[in-house]
Amino acid sequence: MSENTDTITLAAIGDLHVTETSHNRYRDLFAEISDNADVLALAGDLTNFGKAAEAELLAEDLRACSIPVVAVLGNHDYEAGDADAVCRILTSAGVTVLDEQAIVVKGVGFAGVKGFVGGFGRGELGAFGEDAIKVFVDESRNEARKLENALRSLRTERTVAVLHYSPIAETVAGEPPEIFPFLGSSRLANAIDRFDNVKAVVHGHAHRGAYSGRTPGGVPVFNVAQFVVEPAFGRPYALLEI
Repeated sequence: MSENTDTITLAAIGDLHVTETSHNRYRDLFAEISDNADVLALAGDLTNFGKAAEAELLAEDLRACSIPVVAVLGNHDYEAGDADAVCRILTSAGVTVLDEQAIVVKGVGFAGVKGFVGGFGRGELGAFGEDAIKVFVDESRNEARKLENALRSLRTERTVAVLHYSPIAETVAGEPPEIFPFLGSSRLANAIDRFDNVKAVVHGHAHRGAYSGRTPGGVPVFNVAQFVVEPAFGRPYALLEI
């Protein structure tokens, strides 16, 4: 744990994909993280199918975590159509599920949303043509708006953005280029770059992506999907000094 009161150590991990057979799968890991960090951020796809039973198993393991935990949901957490139950169960285990709210922990602000697809840069899909396309793009814009509003609500000198989908193409590199538009959206980066106090962004989703990159405004971005982090560091979570 950080000894410097001006710096916190953030542990971040995404894509846990807890199933109904994942009994105690992460309990020891969360205890280990509690010894090594001040705050834990969970970057979505916490369950495999968004089932309440899966969330209950994760909540049970999270009770081994003795540090504050913030989280966002991922696309897998919506699969069963019961995302509200997943949030409720995680909240009962002491997790702050970010989306419509932001939180300050140890002097550092945390804001987050799931995010959505849409593409990056010149490849970003625009709201033109069929109504279905406009609805699709509006969902991407809405997630970016929620993130921007949450970031604006924080007055901390240091803020971390927690996402599931990526805000940049750099950290999804390694995935097939054909699916890049389904891994994130530049609209999230646009929201982040409006604020000078955002010191880091963590996300998951891209299991074969790259670990680090930067927004166009220079904010460090880290893909903390456990499948990316473990080969790089020999542990499934990233440690960041904020």
